[in-house]
Amino acid sequence: MEADIMSSNATHADPNVTAAQTLLANDHLSFRRKVTYGFTDMSGNLLYCIISSYMLYFFTNVFGLGVGVAGTLLLIGRIFDAIGVPIMGILVDHTHSKYGKSRPWFLWMALPFAIFVWLLFTTPALSTNAKIVYAGVMYVLADLSYIAVSTPITSVLPNLTSVSDDRMSANSIRLVLGNVGNFFAVTFIIPFATFLGKGNEQRGWSMAVGVYAIVAFILLIVAFLDMRERNIENSEIVTVKQSLKATKGNWPWVLIVVANLVYWTAYTIRNSALPYYFQYNLHDKNLISFFNGFSIIQVLGMAAVPLFVKVLHKWGTTVFMLALTMLGQVWMGLAGANVTSALIGWCIACIGAGSACTMFFAMVGDTVDFGEWKNGIRANGFLTAFGASFCIQMGSGFGGFIAAKILAGFGFDATKVVQSQATAGGINLTFIWIPIIVYAISLICMVIYRKWEKHEPVVQEELAERNAEAKLSH
Repeated sequence: MEADIMSSNATHADPNVTAAQTLLANDHLSFRRKVTYGFTDMSGNLLYCIISSYMLYFFTNVFGLGVGVAGTLLLIGRIFDAIGVPIMGILVDHTHSKYGKSRPWFLWMALPFAIFVWLLFTTPALSTNAKIVYAGVMYVLADLSYIAVSTPITSVLPNLTSVSDDRMSANSIRLVLGNVGNFFAVTFIIPFATFLGKGNEQRGWSMAVGVYAIVAFILLIVAFLDMRERNIENSEIVTVKQSLKATKGNWPWVLIVVANLVYWTAYTIRNSALPYYFQYNLHDKNLISFFNGFSIIQVLGMAAVPLFVKVLHKWGTTVFMLALTMLGQVWMGLAGANVTSALIGWCIACIGAGSACTMFFAMVGDTVDFGEWKNGIRANGFLTAFGASFCIQMGSGFGGFIAAKILAGFGFDATKVVQSQATAGGINLTFIWIPIIVYAISLICMVIYRKWEKHEPVVQEELAERNAEAKLSH
């Protein structure tokens, strides 16, 4: 590994360097297309954040499943989905259309994504066993359709522009708009469902999610219509064998996958326990939407990420934001029943978590460049599928399962209005302290990532030279 890096740091006196620089200079992404690119994540989060934040709660308190059954469904469903992630990545790499490799998937999957998520939050009049089967099948289909949308969201970025700064700013805008989708999802879905249901929670959730699904569909279509992929005219289809080869020696990719997987595990543990914490520990169900509404504050961190990167670099920014997240968690733990103090801790944790998430999605695109530089294969779909969608799906599955098992182990029972003191302690452990431990593992991975980020200028320069040479040879 070290030899590869050291041997590449030599200065290249190549006549094509000027052409490479010109190629980079003409590859900027307009602000408008950065915004419409952001519509993809806004759409995805508008629906998926309802799943990641309220799925366990919906299954137990609305759909009518036991917490143990619900937790098992979440894990089994995500295992099936995780299998679908590399398949989706390979499908993206094998896609060859006039629209590009990633872009057409927004057109093809917008409607299935909207329909399956709506059906997931629709409760049919079935027997208990039939409802379990229905819940499991719809959960898998909804998640698979999300994978088919979220994978191209990340894989399309390296093809929108090769300029690193433009990728960073486009990714920041994407995640800011994604956070807007998250805000509307986690803040208003419960009161909206209550309003539409008029006393019937099951009907209310179905109607509310149906409205959200329509908006999400429109956003994806708008993004598809405005998006353009570059350098796809002569792109070759990447085989499965080549996709696997792109991971060989790609240590920055391995670190990003592990760090992002661990991040989503911690994030989902916290979010899964949140509704229970405020309903049963603080005895105020209204605080669920209130605190989730304040999660919008994380856009401040997301918007400031490019500024932090200039000072702390990408690895340092991620470490700082993960540490900030952990600090916020500790603050909430010490706040106890003091809602004002807990809210301060929550805002700190949200700014840190949202900004760290931004960094992972940005850096996985850089690992695509590294894979091409080292192995001569540009497997956008496969590498970003694992670096993004796989981490989200498996991390969410692990997180939901861990949260459910801890709650079940402490005797949680959704039929009880008041939980026992032991159960309240388990909810507190799941919401506050377990995520801190898991976030720390992700932080360690990013400290190790440091040396690979230092090598990125060499990778970008040599790839630009290769592209310039390829254009001249044609």
